[in-house]
Amino acid sequence: MALLLGVDTGGTYTDAVLIRDEEEVIASAKSLTTRADLAIGVGGAVRAVLEQSGCAATEVSMAALSTTLATNALVEGQGGRVALIYIGFGAADLERHGLKDALKGDPALVLAGGHNHAGAEAAPLDVETLRRFLEVESAGVSGFAVASVFATRNPGHELEAARIIGEMTQAPVTCSHQLSAKLNGPKRAVTAVLNARLIGMIDRLIGRAQDILVELGVTAPMMVVRGDGALMSAAQARARPIETILSGPAASIVGARWMTGAENALVSDIGGTTTDVALIRDGKPAIDPAGARVGEFRTMVEAVAMRTTGLGGDSQVHLQASGLQGGVTLGPRRVVPVSLLASEAPELVHATLDKQLLAPVVGEYDGRFVRAVLGLPAAGLGEREHALLGRIGTEVHPLGDILRTRMEQGALSRLVDRGLVQVAGVTPSDASHVLGRVQAWDAAAAEKALTLFARRRVGSGESLAPDAQTLAQMIVNQLTEQTALTLLETAFAEEAEDFPLPPADLARHVLTRRGLVSHRGILALDMSVNIDVVGLGASAPCYYPAVGERLKCQMLLPEHAGVANAIGAVVGRITMRRSGAVTSPAEGKFRVHLDSGPRDFSASQEAMAMLEQVLRDQAKADAEAAGAENIHIHVSRDIRMAEVEAREVFVEATLTIEASGRPRVAKG
Repeated sequence: MALLLGVDTGGTYTDAVLIRDEEEVIASAKSLTTRADLAIGVGGAVRAVLEQSGCAATEVSMAALSTTLATNALVEGQGGRVALIYIGFGAADLERHGLKDALKGDPALVLAGGHNHAGAEAAPLDVETLRRFLEVESAGVSGFAVASVFATRNPGHELEAARIIGEMTQAPVTCSHQLSAKLNGPKRAVTAVLNARLIGMIDRLIGRAQDILVELGVTAPMMVVRGDGALMSAAQARARPIETILSGPAASIVGARWMTGAENALVSDIGGTTTDVALIRDGKPAIDPAGARVGEFRTMVEAVAMRTTGLGGDSQVHLQASGLQGGVTLGPRRVVPVSLLASEAPELVHATLDKQLLAPVVGEYDGRFVRAVLGLPAAGLGEREHALLGRIGTEVHPLGDILRTRMEQGALSRLVDRGLVQVAGVTPSDASHVLGRVQAWDAAAAEKALTLFARRRVGSGESLAPDAQTLAQMIVNQLTEQTALTLLETAFAEEAEDFPLPPADLARHVLTRRGLVSHRGILALDMSVNIDVVGLGASAPCYYPAVGERLKCQMLLPEHAGVANAIGAVVGRITMRRSGAVTSPAEGKFRVHLDSGPRDFSASQEAMAMLEQVLRDQAKADAEAAGAENIHIHVSRDIRMAEVEAREVFVEATLTIEASGRPRVAKG
């Protein structure tokens, strides 16, 4: 018997599941995710699932981890301080593909060097300027990103810069050519920056998860889910954490397919921070050909084609004061639900809310709290952030007691972005407690917080809502509406027949809205989603029946919907891909672009055969290093030819080798 342990670390909960022989879920459990030390949440979930099953830790033959941590960090703008070394590009290129936004004010050096499209050196690498930059800017940098022009044609300057950085700083370095073999330097640079920003965070998660599993007696190898739903080893994930973006969502799709057997369906997974929507077509999740998009960033990471939005059970509720009636909007930032915070610090939270309820006017920060995330490095902070962090200390505080000027709001936001501070406020989870749909935390605190929020004034001068129950229903209705829009956007984007408007516009179009409510007049309008929707996440049974009614489709809610990510983590396959290119810089010359530098051949078939063998060896070695057995190799060739003077001429070939197999597991 093979006993498989799946663990998923989400923004709010850490889930664990045990599966016997890849056929039957025998136990599942949840524990609150502990941001300061993620191992506490992992340990709590694993202990609970082992106790529930009656199995011993030593019986586990494989462990697999999926995580929304990288996805959530990018959506919420969190992560470590990084520095970019940008070789051979112009300063104006920092504005392209969101690179400036990805840097978030962190240092960048535009450096002379790089290669041309044929792999020849365009300019010498300016080593002295690099060394001077490192002497001044390396303090407080948690990781470096290196991107050189045409590095996929010749990575020599990226590798030399990485060697110097490692020698001078001992900090981890991400080279863009190691993440993607495709052209488009600025987009590769964005991917490298995000990878560098995530390295410390993912390294801590994997390291502590491994530690706690060993402490519990689980000695089986640990795998990590990639963004395309495939598995990789823990060591590979620590080196390339960017490949774990959309890891949790990808695992949920694999889990949804395993639980429902759905051939064609939309999958919507609601967590605490995000909602992830993807399409299963012909039994397989579609891969995004343009690279994974998370929040505002488009990367070059191969991942499931998915729309990730900052909408979850713990999304911050915002007052929409414009208009006579006003309303609420949700997200994209996650906050700690007041009901959860009150279960951890009941005396302070209730005393504060009671005092605020007695005031004649609602204060700007009423119903909101703040606390520090202890144990995380705080390097690279400004004076105002340091002062604010010192004021917060180790306790929970009413937000109004901490923020003394409006200028400090920006400092607080930066601390939240770095993951050093958490803010608590009203969320859909609190609304569900008020409505009696959920009873996990402190419902009385949730009702007090919603009562305060309901007293806020809208454009007419009236209160937003007469009581907490009315506001709670408004919040849940808004979550239904925003979820339906996300599903409609995905449906329009994946339609085989193209529509002449962007999916976001089509989802909000007046004809779509009228069709969903079956408008009847001179015109009869009907609109519905024509395939099933699989609702996943612990709160899916609470929110998604209404979404199914709104879209007039069948909503499937599997028995283990709340642990779909953890299930998907252990039923997936190890898949490793390697890509490379053959170009023709001159007639009769065919150039293979390798990590060790270009090599020339006199025949295209000879060049492609050599490249295929190198890529085969690399992909197979990667798969074996990840723990795969019974490895299958798939080769795809994309050969571009051009007609010149009535004859076909070789232009370029791209080869992709895929090596895949199931993880090795010890049979009990």
